[in-house]
Amino acid sequence: MTSGFCEPPMSATAADPTTLLLGRLHAAGMTDVVAVEHASGGQAAVAGVARRADGTSVFVKGFVEAPSDDAFAAEAAGLDALRTLGGATTPDVVLVGPDLLVLEVLHPRPADAAFWERLAHVLARLHATTTHPRFGWHEDNWLGRRRQVNTWHDDGFEFFAQHRLLRWLDEPRVRALLDAADRAALERLCARLPELLPVRPACLVHGDLWAGNVLAGADGTPALIDPAVSYTWADIDLAHVWSTAPPPEAARFFDLYADLTGLDDAWRERMPIVQLRQHLAVIAQFEHVRGAVEELRATLAPFRPGS
Repeated sequence: MTSGFCEPPMSATAADPTTLLLGRLHAAGMTDVVAVEHASGGQAAVAGVARRADGTSVFVKGFVEAPSDDAFAAEAAGLDALRTLGGATTPDVVLVGPDLLVLEVLHPRPADAAFWERLAHVLARLHATTTHPRFGWHEDNWLGRRRQVNTWHDDGFEFFAQHRLLRWLDEPRVRALLDAADRAALERLCARLPELLPVRPACLVHGDLWAGNVLAGADGTPALIDPAVSYTWADIDLAHVWSTAPPPEAARFFDLYADLTGLDDAWRERMPIVQLRQHLAVIAQFEHVRGAVEELRATLAPFRPGS
C-alpha cells in the first residue's frame, strides 16, 4: 500500500456513495443531515462529509458490503485506545454501527516541517508510554477488509511470524501471486526472525500509519485516523511511514523520532522486513499490486532456496 485501503468498486446497481451514506445516516437516526459530499481517498469504506441542518458537519464512512458487524466498532475502539492510552489526538466518535461510522471532521495535514516534527513527538510518546508485557490485543480488529488476528503471545517473533506474515499465505490472491519459492523464502525468514531483528518490547501501535492516515485537528495538532491497533513492535508504525513516500517536509521526522526514543542506528536496515506485513496485506486485497510483489520478492531474495 504504499497507500491506504480503498473500497472496491461498487456494482452498477449499488447506490452512489452520497445517496448510500445519506440513507444510512437517516436510518441511524441522524435525520437532521441534509446533504453528503463525497470524500475522495476513503479507506476501507466509502466516505463523505455530512452537512447537518444547524450548519455543522461530520465525517461519515459506510460499507457497501460490511466485512463484519464488528469492523467499525473495532475502529472506534482503536481510536479511543490511541487517545486514552497513548495521548494521541483522534477524532471524536459521534456514532458507530455495523455499517456506519460518524466522526468529528478533521483538517488536511499542513505541508510544513513543524507539523512532522510534532508528529514525531506524538509517535514517540505513544510508543514510549504504552509498553506492554505481551504481544497482541484483547480482541481482533481489521486491516483494510481483512481481519487482523491479535491472539496474545509472549514471544514477539512468534506473534509477528504467525499473525502478521504467515497468516496471509492462505489468502486467495496471495496464493495466486506468490509461487512455492516465495512461500518457502517467507517461511525461512520467519524462522530466522530472532537473528534478523532485535529484541524489542511491545507497545501500542497505530498499525496502519501511512501518511494518508495523518490529518490535523483544529489547532494544527497531528491527528490519527483509521487504526489497526495492537501491542507489538514500534517498528510497525515506523516502517509504514518510512516505506510510503513521506513528503519532503518530513525530512527530520525520523531523526527526531530516533533522538526521542533512543532508536538504534540499524533501524533502516530492518524496515523492509517489518514492512513485509503490509505488502502481504496489499497483495491479499487488491488487483494492481505489482510494486508490492516486487518489493516483497526483493526482501525475500536472500532467503530463497539456494541463496
